[in-house]
Amino acid sequence: MLDFQSLKNLAKKSQLVQSKPLKLAVMGNYATQFLSKSLEYSGKVSGFETKVYTAEYDQIELEIVNPGAELYAFEPDFVLISISSLKLLQKYYGIPEDRKSSYARDYLDQINNLLTTFSSRSGATVILHNLEIINDQVFGNLYSKVSTSFTKHIYDLNAGFIRIAEAQDQVFLFDLNGLIQYYGSSHVRDWSQYVHSDMHFSLDFHAVIAEKLMGFIATFRGIFKKCLILDLDNTLWGGVIGDDGMQGIEIGALGIGKAFTEFQKWIKQLKERGILLAVCSKNTESVAKEPFEKHPEMVLHLDDIAVFMANWENKADNVRVIKEILNIGYDSMVFVDDNPAEREVVRQNLPEVTVPELPEDPVLYLDFLKSLHLFDTASYSATDKDRTQQYQVEAQRAQLQTTVTDMPTYLKSLEMQITIEPFQAIDIPRIAQLNQRSNQFNLRTIRYTESEMQAISGSGDYYPVSVKLKDKFGDYGLISVLILKKIDTDKLFIDTWIMSCRVLKRGVEDAVLNHLAALAIQEDFRYLVGEYLPTAKNNLVKDHYANLGFTFEDPHWTLDTENFSPHIHYIKN
Repeated sequence: MLDFQSLKNLAKKSQLVQSKPLKLAVMGNYATQFLSKSLEYSGKVSGFETKVYTAEYDQIELEIVNPGAELYAFEPDFVLISISSLKLLQKYYGIPEDRKSSYARDYLDQINNLLTTFSSRSGATVILHNLEIINDQVFGNLYSKVSTSFTKHIYDLNAGFIRIAEAQDQVFLFDLNGLIQYYGSSHVRDWSQYVHSDMHFSLDFHAVIAEKLMGFIATFRGIFKKCLILDLDNTLWGGVIGDDGMQGIEIGALGIGKAFTEFQKWIKQLKERGILLAVCSKNTESVAKEPFEKHPEMVLHLDDIAVFMANWENKADNVRVIKEILNIGYDSMVFVDDNPAEREVVRQNLPEVTVPELPEDPVLYLDFLKSLHLFDTASYSATDKDRTQQYQVEAQRAQLQTTVTDMPTYLKSLEMQITIEPFQAIDIPRIAQLNQRSNQFNLRTIRYTESEMQAISGSGDYYPVSVKLKDKFGDYGLISVLILKKIDTDKLFIDTWIMSCRVLKRGVEDAVLNHLAALAIQEDFRYLVGEYLPTAKNNLVKDHYANLGFTFEDPHWTLDTENFSPHIHYIKN
């Protein structure tokens, strides 16, 4: 468990690596100064230039309803609303008995109205954590049967918070109750401090909340884990497949095998959610693959694995190969291995890769990894489950490339077809997700929420464009998003141009530019205007506009469509 002083020390040593400052407002129904300070430290540890505004004690409603409040003048990117169950309990006892039965419904109406008001005045993302489940033992275990039981109301409030988050696009839930249950009351609260100083959580637990919460906030800035790299022997199953054979490894419903099976089930769910799985094992490949192919109690199979590396090479080198195949950053990878020496090799050689220090006992693997909150995400779409298959198909494309003699021949052989069209309502969730996830091919790295994308789609001031691609191997799906904005009578500004790196060097950029130039001419705009805003991750596209023939006129790049000649590519419309 991270303590407050260690977090403070880490913040002092941290360096700014994220180009865009982070402005976070904190409001609570209790004293939140230590939470705010912990969030400031945690933001710095995450590489953000972090500014935190702390509202006055128990002033959530007054801050939101007053349009002249400091909250709005601060112009936050994120707002945390922190509500302590203990504070609610203090006030609950003072409510007249005839009003207690409607307490949860009335409170939810109040919160819903406040959040609706705030969203109408600010584009900030709101993070509302759920409530700590506490039983005041007034009705004991009969709480579910009694309408005036405070404990029943807490459960009803948490269910209501979920409904609010479902209904309001700007509102997200953070699982504070799960965090409290994991660490236990002895780490969460100091009752002496609570009585004498009204500190609702211990100093060190504020650091824990901040660490996990900042990890969640970072996902909105495109910082999240995309790939889980797994060792095999004594990690996915008990024993050594090369020595013990198929019948000797431990997996299934009995004994220690149950721990490995439950671990695999969780990993399978991550894969279904869109996390890429890779294997990195010191083994003979045919031997390592045998359980995936033949063991009746294996949960994971070869078609769940995007990249399978089983050989006797250095594991750090194999991780490098996995990185190149998947074309993702080291900082989006998690390496899990039961062997401390192998973990240290990867840490020393690839410090950006996250390498959890697994417990010695396999029974604890799953609970430990869940507690790290490594795979938080700010978005999800139904297409995520197909990501592994997409990368496996990409390997087929790469194999084809080795058989042709030149790039035009290769591109023609792919038989690519492109669809470029205005945003479709059914695609908005995927469009918003691509906007949130794209870091490398992202010219300006401006993030929009799903609701903002919907507003852009319906606005007459914008020309939103989505791009889909398929070839003879399969369908890439939606691979690029562009948002063009009217900025003058003869100029269209490329506010957003993002693209999946999976389709680099296919000619997509040329096909899209041809479409944009035609669109500009059709709508009587002479110039296309682009901008490149550098970040730590988008150096890939620093020459994008130059390569497409734009002229640099500081700080923008300009293309005169009257003198534009369509670019050659090998993609059919």
